[in-house]
Amino acid sequence: MAMSTKLMMRQGQALVMTPQLLQAIKLLQFSNLELSAFLHDELERNPLLEAQESDAGPIDEARAAGESEILLDSFDAPQEGDWARSELVVDQAALVADLDADMSNGFEAAEPVSASPTRDETQEGAGLSATSWTGAAGGGVDGEAPNLEAYVAQRPSLHEHLAEQLALACPDPRLRIIGQAIIDSIDESGYLREDLAEIAARLEADPKEAEGVLATIQTFDPSGVGARDLAECLAIQLKERDRYDPAMQIFIANLPLVARRDLAQLAKLCGVDEEDVADMAAELRRLEPKPGRAFGGAPIQPLVADVIVRPAADGGWHVELNADALPRVLVNHSYAAKVSAVATGAADKSFISTCLQNANWLTKSLEQRARTILKVASEIVRLQDAFLAHGVEHLRPLNLRTVADAIGMHESTVSRVTSNKYMMTPRGVFELKYFFSASIATTSGGAAHSAEAVRFRIKQMIDRETPDDILSDDAIVERLKASDIDIARRTVAKYRDSLRIPSSVDRRRAKVAQARATTH
Repeated sequence: MAMSTKLMMRQGQALVMTPQLLQAIKLLQFSNLELSAFLHDELERNPLLEAQESDAGPIDEARAAGESEILLDSFDAPQEGDWARSELVVDQAALVADLDADMSNGFEAAEPVSASPTRDETQEGAGLSATSWTGAAGGGVDGEAPNLEAYVAQRPSLHEHLAEQLALACPDPRLRIIGQAIIDSIDESGYLREDLAEIAARLEADPKEAEGVLATIQTFDPSGVGARDLAECLAIQLKERDRYDPAMQIFIANLPLVARRDLAQLAKLCGVDEEDVADMAAELRRLEPKPGRAFGGAPIQPLVADVIVRPAADGGWHVELNADALPRVLVNHSYAAKVSAVATGAADKSFISTCLQNANWLTKSLEQRARTILKVASEIVRLQDAFLAHGVEHLRPLNLRTVADAIGMHESTVSRVTSNKYMMTPRGVFELKYFFSASIATTSGGAAHSAEAVRFRIKQMIDRETPDDILSDDAIVERLKASDIDIARRTVAKYRDSLRIPSSVDRRRAKVAQARATTH
C-alpha cells in the first residue's frame, strides 16, 4: 500500500479550556483574601471596572444644616470671663521683660491674631486653622483626608531591635561588624543557625573575638536570643534570673528526660528529691523557648467567614452568604460608551472592547461563584443538621461525591468550593472541609460513625482520666467497641497523635507529677 500525504476534513467534539473558563475555575478556589488581591489587580488593569463602595444612605440635609449652624454660632457672642475668646496680643518687648530671654532669633512680630474667628473669617478662610499646620487628625490644606498610616508606628523586627542594642554595646566598628554578621544569622525564633567559626572565617576575624561578641549579644533583649540550641537558650534565661545552680545545670543537660517526665531519674542525677524536680520543671515551663516569637513576622490576617448559618424560626437553619466577604465590582457602562464614542483608532476600539468583555465576564463569574458556594453550603447544612443541633458526636461521615450528586455538580467543583472557605455556625467557625470526614464502621452493622466524632470521643475519654486510671490504646479500643465503634488499635494511636496527646506512660508521669505538686 502506497503511503502519501493528503488533506482531509474531519468533524469532531473536544473539550476546550477557554481563558474565561480557566478564570472561573480560579475564582472558585480562591479564598476571600486571595480574591480581594486578585480583584485589586483587575481594578488597576481594567479601566471599565470599579469597586462598589458601601452606601450608608442619604444624609438628612435639614439636620446637617442645623448642626452646621450650631457649630458656627458657637464662635460668636463670647461670654463674659471667657479667656479663650479674648485677643492674644504678642508683644516682643513684654516677652523679653517677662521671660528675661533673648528673642533675637525668634520669629518676627506678627499682627494680633484673634483666638475666636468670626463667622466671616471662617467662611472666607482668613488665618490658618490648627489642623493646617499641626498635622493633627483632620482634613489637610487641600481638603484631602489625612493619611492615618503615617501616624501608625511600625513594630521593629528582631534584627532591627538587636542592631539598635549592638550600636550601644559595641562602640568598636570592627566588633560591630562581627556582631552585625551574627545578628544576620539569627532566625525568627531567636536562634543562631550558622556556625560561629564559619562567620569568623568569612570575616577573617579572631574566633575568640567572635565568641566575645556573641556573649554580648546573648545579654540583649529578648532574653535567650543568640542561643545555638534549646539548652543554651534556657540556660541564658536562668542565668539572668540567678537560678542556674549545679542542680539546674544537670537538669538542663538532660532535656530528653524532662520531655519524658522521668522525675525519678532526674532526681537521681540532680541529687534532689522529686518535689524539687517538679519545682524545677515548673520553673522551666515559665521560660520562653523561642525568644524571637514576640517580634513575629507578618501580621495575622483575621478569619472572615464566607457563609453564615443561623437558626430559623421553623426549627431549621437559615444559610446566607457573608456580605462582608463578597466582592463588590461593577462595570461602568456609561464610561465605556463615552470612551467608545471618541475612540477613532482600531487599536483603541479593540482595547475598549476587550476590557468590556473581560469586565462583563468577571462580574458573571463572581455571581456564579457566589451561587455555587451557597448551593454547596446549603447541602452541607442539610446533611449535617444533627451536628449543628447536638454537637461533634453527631457529625456524620460525608464525602465529596454525596454532595456533588445532590446538587448536580462534579466532585472537583465541590472540592474547589470547600477549599479555604469557612462557615460561621452557632457552634463556631469551621472550614467547609471539616464537615467531610471518613466513615468508621460499627460492630452491629448499623450506620457508620464519623472519624471526627470518634476522635472527639477519644479526647473526652483521655480528659476524664485520673492518675490511678490511665487508659492505654488497647483499653480505648475496648471502650469504643462497647460503644458500637469498630476500630483498630493503630487507628486509635493515629488519632491520638493527630490530637497531640502523649502516650499512656507519659500521661501517667505527668498526672502523678501534677498531683504531687498540687498536694504540696
